[in-house]
Amino acid sequence: MKVLIIVSHPVPYIIPQFRLMTQHKQVEICVAYCSMKGAQSYDDPEFGTKVSWEDVPILEGYPWVELKNQAQKPGLGKFWGLVNWELWDMITSDRVDVVAVYAGYAYASFWIALAAAKLKKKGFIFVTDASTVKPRSDRAQTLKSRLKPWLLPWIFKLGDAILVSSRLGQDMVCSLGMPKERVILTPSTVDNDWWLARSQEVDVNATRNSLGLPQNAPVLLFCAKLQPWKRPQDVLQGFAQAGVEGSYLVFAGDGPMRAELETEAEKLGIRDRVLFLGFLNQSELPAIYTLADLFILPSEYEPFGVVVNEAMLCGCPAIVSDRVGARSELIENGKTGYIYPCGDVAALGQLLKSVLSDRSQLSELSIAARDRLSSWSPRENVAAQIHALKLACERNNR
Repeated sequence: MKVLIIVSHPVPYIIPQFRLMTQHKQVEICVAYCSMKGAQSYDDPEFGTKVSWEDVPILEGYPWVELKNQAQKPGLGKFWGLVNWELWDMITSDRVDVVAVYAGYAYASFWIALAAAKLKKKGFIFVTDASTVKPRSDRAQTLKSRLKPWLLPWIFKLGDAILVSSRLGQDMVCSLGMPKERVILTPSTVDNDWWLARSQEVDVNATRNSLGLPQNAPVLLFCAKLQPWKRPQDVLQGFAQAGVEGSYLVFAGDGPMRAELETEAEKLGIRDRVLFLGFLNQSELPAIYTLADLFILPSEYEPFGVVVNEAMLCGCPAIVSDRVGARSELIENGKTGYIYPCGDVAALGQLLKSVLSDRSQLSELSIAARDRLSSWSPRENVAAQIHALKLACERNNR
């Protein structure tokens, strides 16, 4: 099968899948990037800083092309920000059997690709990482969010197969009328081998010394953008309520809430036990995950959350809210981590008090967390994608 994979821009965590697919005997892939944002450094308003993934190779090991973006105002996150008319000629040619779109239906380029594929009766599959039709928060109610439940059933049925990242996503798409056999679970993964290898290279004692952290101190880690829907304030308040003697809280990430969080830490009387590391490149993260004893993702909106994968691969078990998509696949309560009700700071505080003060439990959780990822890797993702590609071909060859 000759497969054209259309991606909005280079994203580090999906690159291992492309490299594995390049080695697969049943497919010949070409990745088409609608934008190269991410391959070079760029200003990220949510992080509040310049972001660069140049410290990890994201354009090596697979065939790719850069498409000309003919948008009047190019950019991500807006419908007319990606307008790549080259897709039409690529898809209508004999060089493509199946089209797989990672760019999302919220871009004009998705619809260009869809129209070309339908015209030439080519297989067409696309990806959604959503696990709910609800908006990011009640504050984010818009006309688009109100129309979604009505439009999505029609949009999903346009695909020969839909790729979802979790069982929650599979249930959501099926609830909108898509036949289950056409909704394929493709595990949302990172480069497991890379994270495992980097974690094993970490000198935990040296890294803790460099940050001024005592060797035996329990460390809780938050690694995400400091944005309202990530609810970093819950972590701060829950940590303060837990009151575990000698424990530390580390924030890895930046964003508009940083100053507010620093002020709150002062008011709570824990500023001397809270570290704000700011934005870290991917190559810096394995050391931070590995030195931590417990990872937390308290988001009120998180379709999956591959930071959970990263932490667990580094032997750092996770506590997540019940709004985090990864909970359905990676978190087994009391074994690989814990799930708590989103926004319930009191429950979070009690949980942190129990877990952070129990060294033997943390050790058991660490081993089980890493083991869980042995069967949730790019290998499983690629196997599922190959199945979806075959299904798309079969549907269009009838």
